[in-house]
Amino acid sequence: MSSTPIERRVSYLGDRLKACRCRSCGKEYFEVRDYCSDCGRKSFGQMDSIDLFYDKGKLELCTYINEPTNKFSKLSSYLYGIVSFHNGKIRVPARITDHLHCNGSEVDPSSLEGREVIPRFRRRYSVGKADVIPTISLAFTLADEYYPHQEYTVIQPTKEYELPGIVGYGVYTSRFRIKSSGLERAVPFLDEDSVTAAVESGKLALIHSGLDSSLVGKVYVGSESNPYAVKPIASKVAQVLELGEKDGDMQGVDAIDTEFACKAGTSMFKDASALVSYPNSGIKNAMVIGADNSQAAPKGCPGGELDAFVGYGGAAFIIGKQDVIAEIEGWYSCTSDTPDFWRRDGEPYPMHGGRFTGDPAYFKHIRKSACKLMERLNLKATDINYFVPHQPNPTFPVRIAKELGFKDEQYMPSLMINKFGNTYSGCSLIGLAAILDVAKPDERILVASYGSGAGSDAYLLRTTSQLIDKRARQKINVKFLADNPFIEYLDYNTYRRLKAGM
Repeated sequence: MSSTPIERRVSYLGDRLKACRCRSCGKEYFEVRDYCSDCGRKSFGQMDSIDLFYDKGKLELCTYINEPTNKFSKLSSYLYGIVSFHNGKIRVPARITDHLHCNGSEVDPSSLEGREVIPRFRRRYSVGKADVIPTISLAFTLADEYYPHQEYTVIQPTKEYELPGIVGYGVYTSRFRIKSSGLERAVPFLDEDSVTAAVESGKLALIHSGLDSSLVGKVYVGSESNPYAVKPIASKVAQVLELGEKDGDMQGVDAIDTEFACKAGTSMFKDASALVSYPNSGIKNAMVIGADNSQAAPKGCPGGELDAFVGYGGAAFIIGKQDVIAEIEGWYSCTSDTPDFWRRDGEPYPMHGGRFTGDPAYFKHIRKSACKLMERLNLKATDINYFVPHQPNPTFPVRIAKELGFKDEQYMPSLMINKFGNTYSGCSLIGLAAILDVAKPDERILVASYGSGAGSDAYLLRTTSQLIDKRARQKINVKFLADNPFIEYLDYNTYRRLKAGM
């Protein structure tokens, strides 16, 4: 336990990549310090903080580490180098992540030198199960490949809406995939987990919204694969993204994790909407995240049938009343004690109820929530432009969509199960993001999520004219992630190794 305070200090500085600059001489340092080593005593109180978290750097030197220490042994070998920022004023040691080096697939390190890179929030190295998981943003990916650089520009809101709604969103998943039986699924790299997906999707949501992160007063993170049994993901998200008013080494934000299987994220849309609409809450914006490294036993083991569908990824949505791209016009939720899918405490993999996961579980609950919401709002399937169901496998969402009267063109654009797999808490949210990527203003979207255990949340959204304006800020959307030329496909053994993580 003696390492915990050290990890707190390292993560506070390294997760955000904090640096500083002397006002007198302009010298920059990759650490927070009170004075400049060149200017000496006169520089006390003259050091300005620098944030490299959204910056782009340059890989100056690069080499292979072929015999890593114990903490990096799961990487086998990896690329390490020096990254510079601000035309060489700041140089930092860096691990180049998202590179698999096996079976003679190594590249010439010198061919990467001089290329632009961007920081990624990842696990730092392997630790024991009783330790705090170390994280940092000193892992970098190439800026012209799967994760291009995007500027974060704060834009002052221009319009207040009567109804709360989505202000911005972001989707994050890995460049690694596995294919089987025509289904493609996202696989986390060794240094990725549900926490890294939550942070990265939240980062993209802030970029898309143009919202100052200090104006986010609440953050919810829904997940069923938190690497901790006791410790929230949301506190890490709040610190790394600097949500809420900054006060020393704390953030003035309320952060909480939620859990209800695959609807842990969508459940919080209504809570976030109520919170930003309440005049005395003091909260103008709330961030809702669904992120999972979906768990399943290997093929041939009890419960291993799920292994054919599980994926990795997350989606973040900012809810507010200013510069809304999709207003939330109504919702309906239903719940029952239907144990169709469960994981006992201490067990590594979930179990499921076989054919009962369809009815009386998935179909019954989505049917109820969607029909009740349409009935309350006096709408038919033909009045709705897009339908987004939860997607645990390729067949369930198609069956329920047709049963509810939706046509192919209304639900097919949302189906990402064949590209990313079932990302659990992120699944229906990624489907919603896929629709927002292509929808036009003044179109209706019906979302019906599902969470085992069991329940469903149905929401009706109507897009606004600002949807098109904000779309221009996105380089990374769902189609970009799904059809990227830098996707790397894995065999089954490598897939299982990466799912195990560091």
